[in-house]
Amino acid sequence: MLRFIIFLVINFGALALGSVLMGSTPAENRWYQSLQIAPWTPPGWFFGFAWTTIMICFSIFMWKASFWFSKSELSILYILFAIQFILNVIWNPIFFHWHKTGIALVTIVSLTLLIAWFTFKGIKNMGAWGILMLPYQIWLIVACTLNGYVYANN
Repeated sequence: MLRFIIFLVINFGALALGSVLMGSTPAENRWYQSLQIAPWTPPGWFFGFAWTTIMICFSIFMWKASFWFSKSELSILYILFAIQFILNVIWNPIFFHWHKTGIALVTIVSLTLLIAWFTFKGIKNMGAWGILMLPYQIWLIVACTLNGYVYANN
């Protein structure tokens, strides 16, 4: 259970750090408010709900994976988990603070591909437990389209 709590702290810490590095919230960010955003952009409240759900599922996944994966696979898993943490955190300032929508798109596509690896390996190694990665995977695909729309239309 301690591992689960550690993954919760790390994952929600990533969200908190990303928010701090973002600067102002999208609702307060004049630059973001001036953009043409995708018509399918969810309402602001949905982002908090989505990320809370994602990080709970991802924490459960990582906790279970820490018992299911072999020792050599765990080393790779933890390295990729750290890279995921970095990509997740740095997207916010790249997009919202520095307004580098192209670099942000590359970052979020990289994160999406990395989470696809987690999803594939999770389902392959852990069966139904691997499905816990699907909320993260689906959300990142949507986020890529949102970022891509902003990049293409602004």
